[in-house]
Amino acid sequence: MRKRTTTLLCLCLFLSSLMYAQEVTLLEQLLEEEELLEEEEEDDRLFFGEDSLFRFSLNEEYSVLSNDSLALEVGFIPKSFDLDVDSLLNSWHVQYFSNVDDYCHDDAQNVSFPDSIYRMRLESLHHIIPLTYNKSVKDCINLYAEKRRSLVRYMLGMANYYFPIIEQVLDEHNMPDELKYLSVVESALNPNALSRVGAAGLWQFMLPTGKACGLEINSLVDERRDPVKATRAACVYFQNMYDIYKDWNLVLAAYNCGPGNVNKAIRRSGGKTDFWDIYTYLPKETRSYVPLFIAAYYIMSYSCEHNLCPVQTTLPLATDTIMVDKMLHFDQITDLISIDIELLRLLNPQYKRDIIPGNSKPSVLKLPALDCYAFVEKEDTIYQHRMDELLANCIPYNAITTGQSSTRERITHVAQSGENLYTIADKYGVTASEIRRWNGLGSNRVAKGKRVVVYVDNGGVTFASAKSTATTPAVAAKSTTQTAASTATSTNGYITYTVQSGDSLYAIAQKYPGISAANIQKANNLPNSKIRPGQKLKIPVG
Repeated sequence: MRKRTTTLLCLCLFLSSLMYAQEVTLLEQLLEEEELLEEEEEDDRLFFGEDSLFRFSLNEEYSVLSNDSLALEVGFIPKSFDLDVDSLLNSWHVQYFSNVDDYCHDDAQNVSFPDSIYRMRLESLHHIIPLTYNKSVKDCINLYAEKRRSLVRYMLGMANYYFPIIEQVLDEHNMPDELKYLSVVESALNPNALSRVGAAGLWQFMLPTGKACGLEINSLVDERRDPVKATRAACVYFQNMYDIYKDWNLVLAAYNCGPGNVNKAIRRSGGKTDFWDIYTYLPKETRSYVPLFIAAYYIMSYSCEHNLCPVQTTLPLATDTIMVDKMLHFDQITDLISIDIELLRLLNPQYKRDIIPGNSKPSVLKLPALDCYAFVEKEDTIYQHRMDELLANCIPYNAITTGQSSTRERITHVAQSGENLYTIADKYGVTASEIRRWNGLGSNRVAKGKRVVVYVDNGGVTFASAKSTATTPAVAAKSTTQTAASTATSTNGYITYTVQSGDSLYAIAQKYPGISAANIQKANNLPNSKIRPGQKLKIPVG
């Protein structure tokens, strides 16, 4: 009996020492986090979500607007507020500005109201998420209504198209309808929004987070830009966070700074679980995040009361989808159906290189409803049209299905003016940290003309020509350049290319590794993508 008691006592002492060691280790980790947190607060740096699955990098995502006293009140402002609104308002899909609604009067001046009116209006809005009114929320409302009036007009116009799409997905996942206003804060309803650190799409997913949520991301497809699939991924995150916190404001906070920082704030507040109770313990940018969400809901609902009307756009509200089971290029569609390629790109923003990889798996093509009938009627002809020219460098279907390694390719990218590792990473569906590792780089800056090696999952469409896919990457790049040499001459860092019959900007760009159709269009100041045989083009390959 004594022996058994002694054994149990030893076991208890062992377990106690083990638990003590774990507690010491945990305490050391917490102390390190506290020290890191204090350093970050002193430096005004931003925080990173700690959670390994859902990590949203916030570095350089928020800024205090220069010489803006209101921003000093609000705190950190999302980069969506710094968009080039004039460029957006003059974009192809914004047809004109007009007061189409008789009850809506647009004016340059804002209309201010007493606190009681703001509070009453917020209370009258349908909501599951609490819409608290306080000074922080009022400051954010003023930011939208006074400082960013043109941005609000643009977002109101885009909401007519994007909100029904988002609402349907939220409803499918039993999510609060008002979560759609979070996309206003994140991206200003621009599915092609790309932050300086690589967050993309309406919901601004970082690449690792998007992949962890099941989104396909490579150099051909980026489903973070797909409004439907990205919203589904966001719903997965919302549900996971709600299962943890049971509080929607904390879910929003976790979406912004990660659950790790929310847990820190709860711990520091003494265990309180209300957003406003842990407000002062949250990262600075997160303190303004929920107020900005509430303000976005308010201003999008009461825009007319503040003399704001939506821009009118040419976006078709009636669309339909077709499942494509073959490789298909956008030019094949636009050549045979009367649809603008820019509209096709906006309706299908997930296809980064104007190619739908239907041969690897059935892929969605969204078209205006009337154009769907035209596509079905001409489907066989569309698939065959210019196939050898536009899809000459596609990997055969069986090569893709044999394994992922068949779509890996080594690319040498020549950095263009204004590029950094984040924009290059987005182009090829990789991360900036991977590019740094592959090239032994110490920062995300890259000089114009620098050659950067990138190992990409090309999604089944090689960057080199079809003839060179069997050769080594170096030989492939060399042979591609030699193929184009017969129609090009080099001078002052540019190659002068003579347009041949059947050429397109996209086809020309494929002959020069690291060059895109957009690069060529910009270098030649072309108003659109139309070119003609015999035309001389400058290719920036120096």
